[in-house]
Amino acid sequence: MVEQVAVLANELNLAAKGVAAVVALLADKNTVPFIARYRKEATGGLDEVQIRAIEERRAYLSELEDRRAAIAVSIEEQGKLTPELRARIDACSTKAELEDLYLPYKRQRRTRGMIARERGLEPLADRILAQPASGNPATEAAAFVDPKKDVADVDAALAGARDIVAEIVAENATVRAAARQIFGDQGELVSKAVPKNTKQPTKFEQYYDFREPVKTIPSHRFLAIMRGERDKVLRAHVEVDSSRLTRGVERTMGLVASSPFSAQLAEAIRDGYKRLLAPSVENDVRAELKLRSDRAAVDVFADNLRNLLLAAPLGSKAVIGIDPGLRTGCKCVAVDQTGKFLDNLTIYLAGGNHSAAARDFAGFVKKHRPVTIAVGNGTGGRETELFVRKLLRDIGVLDLFVVQVNEAGASVYSASDVAREEFPELDLTVRGAISIARRLQDPLAELVKIDPKAIGVGQYQHDVHQPLLQKKLTEVVESCVNHVGVDLNTASAPLLSYVAGIGSSIAKKIIVHREKNGAFASRKQLLEVSGLGPRAFEQAAGFLRIHGGGHPLDASAVHPERYRLVARMAEDLKVEMGDLVGDSTLARRIDITCYAGEGVGEPTLRDIVAELDKPGRDPREEFEPPKFRDDVNSLEDLQEGMQLEGVVTNVTAFGAFVDVGVHQDGLVHVSQLADRFVKDPKDVVKVGDRLSVRVLDIDLARGRISLSARKEGGGRSGNDKSRGENDRPKRRERSSNSEGYRNNPFAALRDREK
Repeated sequence: MVEQVAVLANELNLAAKGVAAVVALLADKNTVPFIARYRKEATGGLDEVQIRAIEERRAYLSELEDRRAAIAVSIEEQGKLTPELRARIDACSTKAELEDLYLPYKRQRRTRGMIARERGLEPLADRILAQPASGNPATEAAAFVDPKKDVADVDAALAGARDIVAEIVAENATVRAAARQIFGDQGELVSKAVPKNTKQPTKFEQYYDFREPVKTIPSHRFLAIMRGERDKVLRAHVEVDSSRLTRGVERTMGLVASSPFSAQLAEAIRDGYKRLLAPSVENDVRAELKLRSDRAAVDVFADNLRNLLLAAPLGSKAVIGIDPGLRTGCKCVAVDQTGKFLDNLTIYLAGGNHSAAARDFAGFVKKHRPVTIAVGNGTGGRETELFVRKLLRDIGVLDLFVVQVNEAGASVYSASDVAREEFPELDLTVRGAISIARRLQDPLAELVKIDPKAIGVGQYQHDVHQPLLQKKLTEVVESCVNHVGVDLNTASAPLLSYVAGIGSSIAKKIIVHREKNGAFASRKQLLEVSGLGPRAFEQAAGFLRIHGGGHPLDASAVHPERYRLVARMAEDLKVEMGDLVGDSTLARRIDITCYAGEGVGEPTLRDIVAELDKPGRDPREEFEPPKFRDDVNSLEDLQEGMQLEGVVTNVTAFGAFVDVGVHQDGLVHVSQLADRFVKDPKDVVKVGDRLSVRVLDIDLARGRISLSARKEGGGRSGNDKSRGENDRPKRRERSSNSEGYRNNPFAALRDREK
């Protein structure tokens, strides 16, 4: 463990003491949110991102050690584990290096080289590899001719020997590592159209004749090409200068030009490269590129999801939610300030005669007196919103605002087990309307009920490695839930399941206990829940809130393990604890230096004082409704140069998508996001941001809108030289003295091994 901590500290550039503490806490089954919030003294104040990085890298190193041990055992069982090979296995720092060393010892399917060995041609292959100064390949090969072994003549003997050599070359760890480096550093991903499948227009046209360096291709372009390959529209491969690479292999394998066996070795190397090495290494490089692209795409999704989950909540206010529908009618629901379903109504806006709909909806509004009306932004959403606005003006209700709500995933929720358990008697569309209303009240509490992948804020989310995506998104939801805190007496089971230490099983038991025994009066009562023991209580208690309970700190983020400490603070100030909680003046009088010690340091004490100042404060921003233009409701209403206010719905590597109220999000390319150079869109915008944009172009045929957030007539942003999502990079000319060949990886690896 000591060695692993040193490696982690060095790789992540973190203090070894903090890393060791995190490793020990994780090993003791503590959760990441709990460690980050309540064990700051031990970790040196490491945040969730750093702790998760330690967790992920530690898992990789553990897997590496397990694989190292398994490989050593396998080779030893074959009687081939020499001290030198053992040392090389121990020196491997990546799984790829390990697998390269293990490749010659793997039990493989029957190959041409194996068949040649069975025919007794290995001694001839050894002569080719030895590159002797004298001898005659044909003469020596004649001794191996044996029709009984299917070696008919000299040519067959030499061909079989070369098959053995080709496999030795392709399985050589030094050769593979150097080839992989060249493919990764100097290779270009090249894609071409498949003629028979591109007679009609496709969305992959920009990749019909495309090339870009493997080293720099962004994730969205690589994933788009992979999708084009999967749809059989494109063919792609990694292209390198094979002649230079094979010359490097010749040097590594010790080819001697003056040897009479040099031509045999050169031919075997060319065959091994083309038939075995290049396809295998290309697969490795593409797999690594896929992993790199997946991680980048997952990070984009995670950032967007975090911002969406932490969007400003309307709060505990009564809402009417509307799920628009043209053919089946608009489903309207009323929920109270806690999100409890009260009533529903269906109105029909199709056909143009709205008198019945206006009468019914006006009565619905007067009956339930909502603070806000939430309208889903799907098909018919803008028409429904305008109808509601006009109706409210006509009936003189001017203090009630109407908000468009992103309904992505509402249909997924409405058909889910969670929705059926909540509302077994209601129609799917009514459940969807409830979800729309509730996600305005509290986006986090409602969106946790939906599979994050269904929320629609990702980039090529269906193309990335799904376990990686699921793990990352689960971490994001868990982080957001614990960052905000959860009301124990109103939270749903899905929301509770993300609280540190709880999980879905205990969450359901909490709900059952609450329904049977009534609201929790204190955090301590959690220990009465079946299956919730002291460890789960320790992890979860600080993130759960009880408002109006018996203990004043139960509504705050102060952990129960520090209640006694706060009692001392109140006693020293000569006030009751209830008077101290929420009193800024008293909180500022606390001298934290007087309370440091016994595992409590300044970081925790500062957190406690902040909570005493504003107990249970919601860290999210204040709610502000978006403002769409009433005269812009469809693509046809847009005009070039039009100024609009929109809401950012998705941020990708190449720009941001913005809802301007026309059912189709517009793209603000990265080059149009600001009047300055922008390297990464997420540096200037995030999901949920209000953005003032100008219409650059409308493509009605394809349903595409191009927008700009730059000032009209402004100068170059600096991004104009950058490539867009659909721009073809220029063909890169190869240089005879390129960096990859000046610093020859074959020579570098040979020197390292020596």
